[in-house]
Amino acid sequence: MITTLVAAAGIAAACASHRELDFWLGTWEVRDGNDVVATSTIELAADGCSIRETYRQKDGYNGTSLTFRDPVLRKWRQTWTDSRGGVGEFTGDFTDGKLQFTGETHTAEGNTVMRRMSLAPEGRNVRQVSFASRDGTNWKPHYELLYSPPEPVPEPAPEFPNRGR
Repeated sequence: MITTLVAAAGIAAACASHRELDFWLGTWEVRDGNDVVATSTIELAADGCSIRETYRQKDGYNGTSLTFRDPVLRKWRQTWTDSRGGVGEFTGDFTDGKLQFTGETHTAEGNTVMRRMSLAPEGRNVRQVSFASRDGTNWKPHYELLYSPPEPVPEPAPEFPNRGR
């Protein structure tokens, strides 16, 4: 039993130094401009050695990413899969206060799109920005999303019985 506990502590300790993305952990409302378009839950997985995103848009589109620090490449990596059959593979570094990825996505139709993506804390929020290119030369804005803490749901006003009427 002691050997098991020591081994488990060693596994958790192996990834303890890779906590640069803790700012992204939590449950979020995802905004495109002023509109809430999705919810996203970001949580530690594999004893803290990876980060799992569960993303769900209001229109039914959803996806999951797994982000982790690759000890051989010494880079952050992310794998994305979505409900439309799309997949993405990204590699990057945490520099200048943000995670900066490059990679590509493949659609279910067989299209390849090159991507540059960043994830950065902004106060209580997290901003994700993506640029896309079909040829690797001409880059266009793809999306910009703001992950915000959910707005508290207001409690309904108490109803008082009609007194004296």
